[in-house]
Parts: sequence; C-alpha cells; structure tokens
Amino acid sequence: MKIDILTLFPELFENFLNTSILKRGIENSFIEINIINIRDFSLDKHKKVDDYTYGGGPGMVMTPQPIYDAFQSIEKKYTETPCVYLSPQGQIFNQEMAVDFSKYPHMIFLCGHYEGIDQRVINKIVTHEVSVGDYVLTGGELPSMVLIDTISRLLPGILGNDISAHDDSFSNGLLEFPQYTRPYEFMGEKVPNILLSGDHKKIYQWRKLKSLINTKEKRPDLYKKYKLNKEEKELLINYYEYDQP
Repeated sequence: MKIDILTLFPELFENFLNTSILKRGIENSFIEINIINIRDFSLDKHKKVDDYTYGGGPGMVMTPQPIYDAFQSIEKKYTETPCVYLSPQGQIFNQEMAVDFSKYPHMIFLCGHYEGIDQRVINKIVTHEVSVGDYVLTGGELPSMVLIDTISRLLPGILGNDISAHDDSFSNGLLEFPQYTRPYEFMGEKVPNILLSGDHKKIYQWRKLKSLINTKEKRPDLYKKYKLNKEEKELLINYYEYDQP
C-alpha cells in the first residue's frame, strides 16, 4: 500500500514512521508512506496557508489553493484512490472501516489545522471524512497516525504473523482474551493452568470464553450486537452455571 499525507507539520511524523512495526513494514516495502508539506505549495511569498474566515468569527481557516495544488502533485494510478480528511465532523473510525481501507492500494490523508479547511477544497478532493472520537484536537496529524497504524497492521506481511491481527480486539466483533507471559507467578497470582496444559482445544475454548466475558462486562454495547453461535452459548451457560459463586 502507498499512503500520501498532506500536512502542515511533517516533523510530527518523523518518530512515528521510524518506530517498531511500521518502520519494518516500510523497510520491507510492505507499505510506502510519503509526507507532503502543504506549505510548500503556497503561492504567497511568505508561504502563508491560512486566512480570516468570511462572516467573522475566531481563528483562522486553511486556504484552498495550497491544499488543492499539494493534492494535485500526488501521482494517482488508481481512479478510486480515497482522500480521507481527518475531521471531528466525520464518521467515527472503527475496525470495520480499517479493514475496508486496508483493501485500497493507495490512500491520501488530509490533515487540517486551525479552525478547519475551506469547504470548497473539501468538496473538490475529499472522499471520506473520518473522526477518531467525539472530541476536538489541534490538527489531523494524530488522528491520521491512528488510522495508519490500525490499517497497516492489516496489511499482509506487516506483523510477520497475520494471525496476530485476526486475534486483536474488535477483529471479530469481540474484545481480546487476557494474555500472560513469564513468570508463572507474579505477586501471588499464577498463570491459568489451562494455558499450560498443551490441550489446544481447551485453550481455544478458554480464550473464546474469556473474550466473550470481557466483551459482555467491558463493552456491553458490542456484546449486544454480537450473534452467539451454538458453541459460544454452551460455553457461557457452563461458565455461569458452574464457575460463578
């Protein structure tokens, strides 16, 4: 996948792109990420990219020309390349949306700033408006990192083990089961013996059960939407009948 990021603050992405899984993905050519400084395309002699809002009001608005020209500078090999504007007015980002986005070979992210972006350039180039939550951030850079991190985990080869992404919370509509590592005992609490049994079927059932319980207790909204199969219903019936005090 190729990703182009339109931003006024390219320096914010330096550590992000040079750390951990994403860094390895770039080095191994699973993903290509280009940072484009919108300010470089300003025709103003001082490289100004914002101005006062028509109709009055506080704050400044990003002007359309630098954004549009920066967008036009991107080579677009695919007719359906999405341009995602990170905006508090957008659709709330979730795992299902990440899966959909991961299927595109090329994506463009537009990071706004100040009081926002001139609506006319949004109308011209933006295909999706996406929000990471019902709150307001200073700019679109942090939300774009959230989307890129989430999407990149779904690309073949990025994690080295594609099963990891499949087991993540939300990947199947449920939260993930609890994880344990060494030491066997920590501050009086031991690793559940089932995980040491070597019985893969029982381990699978235990993890499925814990995933269901986690979701039911922590995210009842997700649990309510989840459709239990016969095996999952039996696991829950047995758990609540025999294991609860």
